[in-house]
Amino acid sequence: MANSGTADSRNLPKQSAPITAEERKVIFASSLGTVFEWYDFYLYGSLAPIIAKQFFIGEPTTTFIFALLAFAAGFIVRPFGAVVFGRLGDMVGRKYTFLITILIMGASTFIVGLLPGYAAIGIAAPIILVGLRILQGLALGGEYGGAATYVAEHAPQGKRGSFTAWIQTTATLGLFLSLLVILGTRTAIGEEAFNAWGWRVPFLVSVLLLGISVWIRLSMNESPAFAKMKAEGKTSKAPLSEAFGQWKNLKVVILALIGLTMGQAVVWYTGQFYALFFMTQVLKIDGASANIMTALSLALATPFFIFFGILSDKIGRKWIILGGCLIAAVTYFPLFGALTHYGNPQLEAALKNSPVVVYADPASCNFQFNPTGQKKFTSSCDIATSILSNASVNYTKQDAPAGSVAKIKVGDKEITGFNAVLTPDGLNFDKASKDSDAALKKEVAAAVKAAGYPAKADESQINKPMMVLILFILVLYVTMVYGPIAAMLVEMFPTRIRYTSMSLPYHIGNGWFGGLLPTISFALVAFKGDIYYGLWYPIIIALITLVIGALFVGETKDNNIYAAD
Repeated sequence: MANSGTADSRNLPKQSAPITAEERKVIFASSLGTVFEWYDFYLYGSLAPIIAKQFFIGEPTTTFIFALLAFAAGFIVRPFGAVVFGRLGDMVGRKYTFLITILIMGASTFIVGLLPGYAAIGIAAPIILVGLRILQGLALGGEYGGAATYVAEHAPQGKRGSFTAWIQTTATLGLFLSLLVILGTRTAIGEEAFNAWGWRVPFLVSVLLLGISVWIRLSMNESPAFAKMKAEGKTSKAPLSEAFGQWKNLKVVILALIGLTMGQAVVWYTGQFYALFFMTQVLKIDGASANIMTALSLALATPFFIFFGILSDKIGRKWIILGGCLIAAVTYFPLFGALTHYGNPQLEAALKNSPVVVYADPASCNFQFNPTGQKKFTSSCDIATSILSNASVNYTKQDAPAGSVAKIKVGDKEITGFNAVLTPDGLNFDKASKDSDAALKKEVAAAVKAAGYPAKADESQINKPMMVLILFILVLYVTMVYGPIAAMLVEMFPTRIRYTSMSLPYHIGNGWFGGLLPTISFALVAFKGDIYYGLWYPIIIALITLVIGALFVGETKDNNIYAAD
């Protein structure tokens, strides 16, 4: 490890000392930034259809550009923000850097609430919105690393896990806060007014979070570890070169990614996001019911972030994180099978009793990786398998002669597909293909309904207590891998390059490996014809992290985080 050795007791507060008012303020102020992140994340997710109507009227090209760049802001640009603000944090200091990140993040969210729509300023509206999203993505790349570093460097020896675990709990608070503001606004002004202008209120309300956070952060001191290093003249003048240009540090960055954050990310996204996606898109459970069950599981499991953070201070962080990866990998298939059993028993019965076969030229069947949701797959095989996957229908594929049009066989009924033609801009099916697509979907829907596949889950048949229990278990795995991760990343790197070094593997792991999980998993489901096949992605990634972490990543809880080198 780049940062080894035991802590110097002359520099660190005693473990037995009670938490001080200053330490509480450090935790609270740092966590507010993460609340901001999740508040905004859920706002965009919940209000995306309304935002699309406000900013992208008329031009499919602008919609396509927005999809690409909004995706980039949400996932791809965060590691670049980690590099930019990580470098600043290691050169200038933790306090001022993550004061800048929250100002950028908060201002971007607030300005969205004021931004005129497409009808008012035309194409400038989506361009400005995308610009704000990119700024926000960059700021988020620096926010988490700054918050985790700042809290850990203030924490007493032996309490870094419990202190930083509070940051990890804020996803639940962000979710509840966003739902509360959206629901409250909708109720107060009515649905029509909310769709017209009331959707802006949740974005504007964020200025309150921003004001409180900035006020508190301005009153705080620089982290003791950075202040000590700066006083000794040991700050890095080139943190990027040191972190990524020297093998002794770069190898720790790579190990932090492959041996920790990569697996942590897929377990996190599977438990909190893919499970919700699975309920609404695969099991066809009503969105409100799925959200309520997810919220309950989050509320029940959130205290375990603190539990595993405290436990990691006592027994170590490594094996809690890797243990979460192992248990998740071993149990995902039975747990998601149980979600189907308790959430949509009609679907479970149909999957067992009504096999579906797709006959297609194998050369025409592609892996439908579509991160922006805008790519159009035109072969008859891809169209057929996508329709079946969206209908939560398992199927097997059998080879057909080269060049033949795909056929779907449901029981005794055989349905012939079609090859689509795109419009000149390459963004949509042409008129004839759209008509063929609508007709095929209608025919397939009727055939699978006759075979026993439900169009939606029967609310009366959902065993909600069991569903919440299963979701709680999935989120419990999240708390195992996520609760101790911030402390461990901080402890892996020397003070002079810590902000830079820890932020990059965190955001590559969570932004790329985690953020792409729903897209990759759906592509796997469509490719294989099995609603559970997408689980192989998080399972394989978690097992890779387990092996690499077990063999090459050392325990960090006793590392001296005051070591500059």
